[in-house]
Amino acid sequence: MQLRNTGKLPVDQDLSCHEGALADPCIPHRITDYDGGTSAIDAGYLRAGLAAIHLIVEGGKAALVDTGTSSSVAGVLEALRTKDIAPEEVVYVFVTHIHLDHAGGAGEFMRRLPNAKLVVHPRGARHMADPGKLIASAMTVYGEVEFKRMYGVIHPVDANRIIEAPDGFRLDFNGRSLLFLDTAGHARHHYCIFDERNRSFFTGDTFGVSYREFDVDGLEFVFPTTTPVQFDPVAAHASLDRLMSYGPSCAFLTHYGRIGNLPHHAAQMHELIDDHVTIAKKLRDNPDRHDALVEKLGELLLNRIIAHGCKLPEEEIRNLLDLDVGLNAQGLENWLNQLGGAN
Repeated sequence: MQLRNTGKLPVDQDLSCHEGALADPCIPHRITDYDGGTSAIDAGYLRAGLAAIHLIVEGGKAALVDTGTSSSVAGVLEALRTKDIAPEEVVYVFVTHIHLDHAGGAGEFMRRLPNAKLVVHPRGARHMADPGKLIASAMTVYGEVEFKRMYGVIHPVDANRIIEAPDGFRLDFNGRSLLFLDTAGHARHHYCIFDERNRSFFTGDTFGVSYREFDVDGLEFVFPTTTPVQFDPVAAHASLDRLMSYGPSCAFLTHYGRIGNLPHHAAQMHELIDDHVTIAKKLRDNPDRHDALVEKLGELLLNRIIAHGCKLPEEEIRNLLDLDVGLNAQGLENWLNQLGGAN
């Protein structure tokens, strides 16, 4: 599998989990409505069904969970219009973490949603208020022209409109209680949101990735994202256990949409995190480490998806996994480098 042309930014300056392209105007902005006043709006990022922006509606007010890139904004505003939701009625924008596929559009959304507050992890707040270092770092990697093509203009957010959500923070969303939990593992600037009424979580990338193409008879396939630059397997395990301690009925994943069967998936996620770590350690000293990691991680996930019962052609499965496998390999390499001489 060949990873699309990507570059990575320094620690605490990497905004992108699934880097690679701007929102595709040819992708329809599909809306999937769930019960409990929640919908998934396709962000139009790279392909249909890869990244969701979740809409929560409560008593005539609305909130968005994650933002896609700046190119996602027009499609989301159109989706709001189809639901008769005015921009003034969106009162919160939640970004689970500040990778660009989750928060790249935050500044543009805040310009379009005059009454909204941006709720962000304390470690990410400064980058939303002053994205200068992030922009400069990304332009160093991509060049100005490619950066603007991929991400458009990243606007700063007025600090007065930013709410920091530390661990245990509770927010009353028009009578709907939302609890914010610090959930490191994928990134140190990551939170998950527990909707206490519906006993559901908005998990960003903490509960992994699950593409609807891999569903078999109502059972999803979920796998971890170990992308650069802050993967921490110990924290990832702990965050999963913490989420499950609340007895959630379902989870809303940015990649992609609602999943159930959480006890099953949590067990599988724990296994796959350990499998990723085992593969990385075995290949630590391989002179072609990145390519070897891509090959072995691809084989691991392909075999697990086939065992799951997925009947898609093997090449189609590999294509759907391509970007994630390459990024997971990069994240594991970064983690190995941080380990140094440790076992």
